[in-house]
Amino acid sequence: MAASPPPDDALSVEGLDRLFASLNHASGIVAAVSGGPDSTALMHLIARWSAAGERPPVLVATIDHGLRPEAAAEAAFVAQEAAALNLPHRILAWTGDKPRTGIQEAAREARYRLLVALAREAGASHLATAHTRDDQAETVMMRLARGSGLSGLSGMRRETDRGGILHVRPLLDWPKSALLDLCRREGWRFVEDPSNANERYARVRWRRLMPLLAAEGLDAERLARFAERAAQAEEALDLKAREALERAGPLSEGGNLTFQAGILASEPFEIALRVLEQAIAGTGLENRRLHRLEACTERLREAVRAGESLSLTIAGALVRLDRAGRVSIGPEPPRRRGR
Repeated sequence: MAASPPPDDALSVEGLDRLFASLNHASGIVAAVSGGPDSTALMHLIARWSAAGERPPVLVATIDHGLRPEAAAEAAFVAQEAAALNLPHRILAWTGDKPRTGIQEAAREARYRLLVALAREAGASHLATAHTRDDQAETVMMRLARGSGLSGLSGMRRETDRGGILHVRPLLDWPKSALLDLCRREGWRFVEDPSNANERYARVRWRRLMPLLAAEGLDAERLARFAERAAQAEEALDLKAREALERAGPLSEGGNLTFQAGILASEPFEIALRVLEQAIAGTGLENRRLHRLEACTERLREAVRAGESLSLTIAGALVRLDRAGRVSIGPEPPRRRGR
């Protein structure tokens, strides 16, 4: 469950050991630091932990998204602060054309692409970011508004695999206010990002709504606890779906995956949905549109019960149900273009 605010011994060797326990066996750590209070606190905390014993090497990285004129100076500021902590630092620039819409999502994807590439280059196995409990609450509300399923409502995970680099969020139980207080109390300098007040961004608009929700009892702590419970339910359902897919006799050959379709009709809809999702993932493809996956699952269930054949596409995959009651999933063939 979501933890309470940081304990009084958060800066002690024991407290830091608990906080960064997941990093002890890393080959190296890339710490993403923008210069704001959250990531500044992470940098100082990980520096203290690193200096307290034999620890994996830490490399601080700052992304210059090229979206604001102040960004280069802020990155240079982080480099200076990292040097004062005896931590090496790299500035990574997001270059090229920027999209006119969906800029935050594009920036996020670019940010992780650059950070993961740096981790591989540096031989680091872990990436650490300063996401907080407040960030988790905002993420849950934003995904709820978009109609996300249980997976989305699980929010950000404490650990996420990013192409072989383990992304950890050690501060996910900490409220932003505690990190801000820590920076001020310890005299850790930080910068203020004006984009955090720009209401053109959805997260900023949600951030301004959070106090109203908290007044009705839906505060960040309860939303984070909800995300933890959703993640537990997600894990259990995924396990049951894997077991169901195994019972369906999956066979993989030539880039295609086949299995007995009866499992899609006999299992509850949510399990059948996840069986199809896992089968698609087993071919190396990925579906991110829940409503499309739900529609495909429903059509397959109806066809199985009617003893009919069916062919449909989803997420670049061709899904075929034959009259013998077996599903085949493989890459969608290239489409022919008419003149």
